[in-house]
Amino acid sequence: MPKVSILSKAVAATFVILTISVIAGIITMVVFYKSEISTMNPTPRPTFPSTTLAPPPVMRLPRSLVPEKYTITIKPEFYSRIIEKVNVTSPNQTLVFSGESTVEIRCVQKTRSIYLHSKNLLVSDEVVMNKNTEERIKVSSVKNHDDETDFLEIQLDSDLEEGSIYTLQLAFRGEISENLEALYLSSYVEGVPADEDDTNADRFLVATNLQPTDARKVFPCFDEPDMKAVFNVTIVHRRGTVALGNTQEAVSNIIDDDWKYTRFLPTQRMSTYLFAFAVSEFKPTSSKHDRVNIKIYSRPEAANAGYAQYAANITGDILSFFEDHLEIKYPLSKLDQIALPDLNPAAMENWGLVTYQEGGLLYEDSVSSLLHKEAIATIIAHELAHQWFGNLVTMKWWNDLWLNEGFATYMSYFAVDKVEPSFNIKDMYIVNDLHIAFQEDALASSHPLSPPQEDVQTTVQITEMFDSITYSKGATVLRMLADVVGEKDFNRAVKMYLLDFRYNNTEKNNLWEYIDKVLADIGNPGIAKVMDKWTSQSGYPVITINTTDGEIYQKHFLFNDSAESSLWWYVPVRVMTSEAKSESKIVWLLTDEREKKSEFIAKDKWILANMNWSGYYRVNYNPENWEQLLTQLETDPQEIPMMNRVQLIDDAFNLARAKLVDVTLALNTTRFLRNETAYLPWESAIMNLKYFVLMFDRSEVYGPMQAYLLKQVEGLYGFFKNYTDHSRVPEDHSLQYNQINAVELACFNGLEECVTMAKDMFALWRNNGTNIIHPNLRSTIYCQAVAAGGKDEWEFAWNTFQNTSDTSEKEQLRKALSCTKKIWLLSRYLEYTLSPDKIRLMDVASTIIYIARNEAGQALAWNFIRAHWDYIIQGNGAAVIGEVTRRFSTKFELQELERFSKDYDMQDAARAVEQAIEQTRVNLQWVSENKDSVLEWFENENNKYKL
Repeated sequence: MPKVSILSKAVAATFVILTISVIAGIITMVVFYKSEISTMNPTPRPTFPSTTLAPPPVMRLPRSLVPEKYTITIKPEFYSRIIEKVNVTSPNQTLVFSGESTVEIRCVQKTRSIYLHSKNLLVSDEVVMNKNTEERIKVSSVKNHDDETDFLEIQLDSDLEEGSIYTLQLAFRGEISENLEALYLSSYVEGVPADEDDTNADRFLVATNLQPTDARKVFPCFDEPDMKAVFNVTIVHRRGTVALGNTQEAVSNIIDDDWKYTRFLPTQRMSTYLFAFAVSEFKPTSSKHDRVNIKIYSRPEAANAGYAQYAANITGDILSFFEDHLEIKYPLSKLDQIALPDLNPAAMENWGLVTYQEGGLLYEDSVSSLLHKEAIATIIAHELAHQWFGNLVTMKWWNDLWLNEGFATYMSYFAVDKVEPSFNIKDMYIVNDLHIAFQEDALASSHPLSPPQEDVQTTVQITEMFDSITYSKGATVLRMLADVVGEKDFNRAVKMYLLDFRYNNTEKNNLWEYIDKVLADIGNPGIAKVMDKWTSQSGYPVITINTTDGEIYQKHFLFNDSAESSLWWYVPVRVMTSEAKSESKIVWLLTDEREKKSEFIAKDKWILANMNWSGYYRVNYNPENWEQLLTQLETDPQEIPMMNRVQLIDDAFNLARAKLVDVTLALNTTRFLRNETAYLPWESAIMNLKYFVLMFDRSEVYGPMQAYLLKQVEGLYGFFKNYTDHSRVPEDHSLQYNQINAVELACFNGLEECVTMAKDMFALWRNNGTNIIHPNLRSTIYCQAVAAGGKDEWEFAWNTFQNTSDTSEKEQLRKALSCTKKIWLLSRYLEYTLSPDKIRLMDVASTIIYIARNEAGQALAWNFIRAHWDYIIQGNGAAVIGEVTRRFSTKFELQELERFSKDYDMQDAARAVEQAIEQTRVNLQWVSENKDSVLEWFENENNKYKL
């Protein structure tokens, strides 16, 4: 929605005059107020915005009162089945909920004010009691602040005394959301409807999604992460439905013909954002564990078909891994996981009731890709890691969110590696997280892992913290720390940290303290001193090593070479040489000044820094060392460890983007790929070459580039050809990934036999109903066939998408539909995202992103999001902005983006737009400076093949 000014200049001027006229009166009142109030010793009251020229409101709750226990009853008044309709378009669904709550609060400072959170709730029947004396405290006023604070302010006639326990009773009523927030409605179809007008198969459920600040939309509460309390919960729900909560069911009884109630056991002390319940007709699938009752809930049709069985098979093992690895038992008696038809985000770690999008839990034999098992294992591992990192021990405030998300991401590597060792996922996910974090953190508009608390106050600012810096950088910085201090000592410190802070809250310095306790002396600066640079500063360094004189220095790595920065880090430089390949040691680079280091002089062939890519930094060398490393890659790449082959490609391309090395050096790192079949080097090259494709696919560079890439991938495609042509896949997990790379890259760059294969397999399915395409290859082959086809292929895919209930198949088809080159079909597909009956709200953002990645759809997507921003921002608007603008590299596109940022309300996409503007400026300059060199390099390489 375009921004609208609240006050015109004339009105503002009037307010200034009025303000001046009352200053004298205000001063007199303040003097009198101070003299009277000084004897009362109240808790300072939060400030709120005045009419004009006021400071921003205080966003944090006062600490005069602390919640100890909630007793909550909630009644979601919805129907799980619509038996009768008022008319065809308006079913008699009821989208309201009501409830009562009693919260026990401890007074830690005398006050006459109770402040808690409430948003979009009708609150009534306020009763305040002294729990010990049962004396009722009279309420003088109740005010719900309609501003960013969401404060519910209750003023009392007498003081609450320090040390006493009070109860606050409230009744409340609200609306069940249809926008995937707070307490929301979801729907699905059970079975196959007889016809379009048959609604007997329609099913409805409600579930909660409260992170980070939506608990206040479900019940009045102290909605901050360090305001932990025990929750006693009762859900009143319709007969025929099942209610799930954070804890085990204590009792369930029938109320009348329509209603029953389920009361749950008290929770552990936990934050409000972890509160959860769901009411549905779902069925459970059990998972084995020696102590914890684990169940996977899903649609009855999916449960009966066994789609939840893979998740059930591994969940108990993952939970046991964390219990053994962390030496702390999961503290609850049950763990429910539920596969929801609608959820934004992909999953949520609610204690004892973890919610997932269906694709995060359901695996369908002969339909789901074999690689989808990895996705399920990884997301379960991430959410179960949160049961310790986030649930048991929670960050004090959202500015340290990485203590939750970075740890969960990092720990998931080890859990999946334990339960599915054949996946060999650790290196793959480390590479992915490094690449993602490096890209965003190379912008001056990035943010620190732990920004100051005052910079993360509003809901929008909190929501912006849920990004790749928090998740991916958080994980890779923890990995670097474990490498520096030693994994054994690191794990011991983490166990102590979790044990001592269980059921409480922490900040980053608490973690450093426990690592220093384990490492009395590591021979380096204290961990807090070292790590503060990595967590309190945005960005990361590039170190430059000159192997001829041993000089080494660092600087802040930024894509924008005109940005100035004096930041520096304590950099752990782990080095190996061509002579001593099995040896490596850490040498600390402590300042930003150039230092002479004799150990960095190449005594034989080459030096390689950042062994195993364990450090969160990039490495540059003098030209001679680069030449030696590239020669080694082309002649015998196995002499360089796998992770460092990946690193060399990624560093070279990004150093070229930052104009620290010539762009031709980066392109030279791809020459060895013509003989490479390993997945990770290819994946690194593809991820980095995508930038070249984005920058040049609308220019004369694109033809020579495609010709070169086609030559490079021919060998890889041939390596997998016998598998692909017979719709089979290799046993090796990483080779399965590289087979997909081979097909995608070959078809995308016009390899005729690849395109023909995709068209023929798709046509056989379309014409004969026989889908012989291996599930691993369906997504890419569907895409290539739709891209090469027209209206018939697209509409076949769309009709199949609409009619299948297979979650995996729907996702593969939804992505493939974006691949068409027909503008009118892409426009139609974009319009479909506005209809929830066609594209679910949780899928709107990713569908637009898929279309924007298609060069034929990027401009359409950009126009579309501007036309429908109010709707799109309800989903993941930040991600949409980042993806839709990735190709921007002209002055006109920059001007359009800047205008967009000014004319529309960005909400939680503000940072994403700022980063998109910065990246567009970088792209604009980089393309103008490198286009000719890149074109010449590709033409020269293609000429070599002709000779």
